[in-house]
Amino acid sequence: MRLLLVWLINAVALMAVATLLPGIRVADFVTALVAALVLGLVNALIRPILILLTLPATLLTLGLFIFVINGLLFWFVGSYISGFAVAGFWWGVAGAITYSIVSWALSSLLLPAAPRP
Repeated sequence: MRLLLVWLINAVALMAVATLLPGIRVADFVTALVAALVLGLVNALIRPILILLTLPATLLTLGLFIFVINGLLFWFVGSYISGFAVAGFWWGVAGAITYSIVSWALSSLLLPAAPRP
């Protein structure tokens, strides 16, 4: 149940990002649901591999290269989902940052605290 709620929150966050940033477009809520699902899968499967492969660049830039990775993945997903468009790399970076902030804020407001072991 919690996973479905997180998925819905991320879709709403993606719609909010499309409203806030003119370089990002989401056609409708169904597209936002699909894009949120694909973003979650990409962040869970591909992002750790990319972070591991680019570890020297990440260490050299004191972690700032992770913004580049997040922006590229956001832009990548925008290029493969029809109805979800990201205008370019810098819009991808701005979208990834905004998406993270909005998703975190909505999750902290709407989700109950996870039980501690």
